[in-house]
Formats: sequence, C-alpha cells, structure tokens
Amino acid sequence: MPVRPSPSLGTARAGATIAALSVLILAEAAQAQTAPGAKASFPPFDATTFAGQLFWLAISFGVLYWLMSTVALPRVGAILEERAGTISRDLDNAAQMQAKAEETAKAYESALAEARKNAQGIAQAARDAGAKASDERRHVVEAELSAKLAAAEATIASTKSAAMQNVRGLGSEVAVAIVAKLTGQSPTASEASDAVDQALARG
Repeated sequence: MPVRPSPSLGTARAGATIAALSVLILAEAAQAQTAPGAKASFPPFDATTFAGQLFWLAISFGVLYWLMSTVALPRVGAILEERAGTISRDLDNAAQMQAKAEETAKAYESALAEARKNAQGIAQAARDAGAKASDERRHVVEAELSAKLAAAEATIASTKSAAMQNVRGLGSEVAVAIVAKLTGQSPTASEASDAVDQALARG
C-alpha cells in the first residue's frame, strides 16, 4: 500500500526550498563583492559557480526527494506493514495454539479423571464379583460337607444298628451256651434274646 507524504515531509520540503534560496542569495552577494581580476579559487569554493552549484543542488535534492517519496518510502512502508502483519498473524497463531494446548490439557485431565473413576468402578465390581463368587463357593462347599456329614451319620447309624444286631445275635448264642453249660438245660432262643435285650437296655 503506498505511503502518503506526511505533513512533516511537506514542512521539510518548504524548509529545504527556503535554505536553497538563502544559499543562492548569499552566493549572489558574494559574487557581487568579488573584485575583478582576483585570483581564481578552488571551483567548488568559487563564488562565480555558486549559482550553478545551487541550481544542480536544488535539482538533485528534488530528484532525491521525489525518489524517496515515490519509490523508497512506499517500499519501506510496505515492508514495515507486511512485517507488522506477519508479527500480528504469528501472535494470533501463537494465541490460538496456546488456547488449543490449554483445551487439550483440560480434555486430557478430564479423560484421566474419568479413567481413574472407571478403574475404581471396575476394581469395586471385581471385588464384589469375587466376594459373591467366594460366598457361592462357600455355600456350595458347606452344602457338600453337610450332605457328606449326613451320609456319614447315616452310614454310622446303619453300621451301629448292624453291629448291635450282630452283638444281640452273638450275645444270645453266648447266653444259651453259658446257661446250657451251667444248668445243663438250653433256654429257648426267644428267652435268650429277651435276656440280652434287657442286659443291653440296662447297659
């Protein structure tokens, strides 16, 4: 974008014009005071050439000013404006990246908290499931042990009953043999059984 000359440039131009006119007037006055036949001085300091020097100085200054105002300064202004735009864009991008980074960090923290919560829930569920399975297994083992104990008790009772029957029969036989040996008379089987039953009941 072209840069418009500022009021300070116009003031500088006016000042330069006034300075050039002042130098031109002084040169004319110095030329008028120079005596005829005086020794020629170094050309740049020769008062007779001041007018031409000032003329070309004014032209050179004008051309330089025109080049600066129309070529150099607009380019410098464009470069500065482009540089400012680049810096502004970079700052905006940096701000956006920082905002995205903050949002990402917040999302990460939220996901981490959710993961911890889920992990605690899973661990609690696993503990509950383990406790439930343990209770079920314990109940099963207790039921099995109870069934085995009942079966063992039944077996013991059956064995005891059978043993008692064997003892009763054996006692009857022994009683008959003893009575027969002692008295010479053999009692009946029912009498021997009744006697054994009474002895077992007393025992």
